[in-house]
Amino acid sequence: MNYRECAKLLRERDHILLITHRDPDGDTCGSAAALCSALRRLGKTAYLFRNPGYTRRVLPYIEPYLAPEDFCPQCLVSVDVAAERMLPPGFEGEVLLCVDHHGSNTHFGKNELVRGEKSSCGEIVLELIKALCGSLTGEEATLLYIAVTTDTGCFQYANTSAQTLAAASELLRLGARQQEVSQTFFRKVSPARLKLEGMIYSGMRFLRDGRIAMTLITRDMIRASGAGKDDFDDLAGLCGRAEGSDLQITIREQDDGASRVSVRSNPGISSCAICAAFGGGGHELAAGCNIACPPEKAAELLMEVVNELLP
Repeated sequence: MNYRECAKLLRERDHILLITHRDPDGDTCGSAAALCSALRRLGKTAYLFRNPGYTRRVLPYIEPYLAPEDFCPQCLVSVDVAAERMLPPGFEGEVLLCVDHHGSNTHFGKNELVRGEKSSCGEIVLELIKALCGSLTGEEATLLYIAVTTDTGCFQYANTSAQTLAAASELLRLGARQQEVSQTFFRKVSPARLKLEGMIYSGMRFLRDGRIAMTLITRDMIRASGAGKDDFDDLAGLCGRAEGSDLQITIREQDDGASRVSVRSNPGISSCAICAAFGGGGHELAAGCNIACPPEKAAELLMEVVNELLP
């Protein structure tokens, strides 16, 4: 669908529930909340699904949009969800519309607005809201600024484009609270997060003469630092600070002992291809997957795939 067709579909629906992805980040939360606000301005009854993964940092921004327990939706819309396996725990139902920016989208929605060239879903929702309402409120601009900045590492990642910066400029012009967002999502972290980062940096591994940077984050490290889910934002970005590395792999042990993997890469190396070997996906330069084994074993399996893809 194009933006006009998508806007028409949403105008014809009501009692809309917006779905964010498993382990929600700033992009899925900010994009879904902004779209929810715009739908309400059109007179629609719209809410966000109560994803159990929402963190303390993002909750103040999305709390006004969370669905009451007795809400019965008639239209389900996923935002920034690339595949059915990324739908959140507790969600059931058929997705009528999928709004997403992942090139690896599995086309699980009955209808879709997918733009793989966009750096964030926030850029897509910006255009969709303009098609729906003509313009944005300052609150919607702030929510989308969260989306755009968190998915680009505050414009540091390779997915940042001229379109990204133009979108950010437009959001600031519309009233996005830039200083507040920067402080909340990039400048300030908890003491537990700082302690965990110290462990990560001191234990970082360098392979292939430093071209590959890898870090393993174990449950013991998490316990020792006192870190919780609010402290896990963008841990995958830490390896990327290693000078000379072209491929960065972050493996975090889950409560059940399995491993959650985030892969980042420079142009010419496909993060998505590496994660696809384990049923994952994402973007060409940023992808993720889950491997049902402890971190050390997961590291071995990942390097087997890397060695096969990059002899």
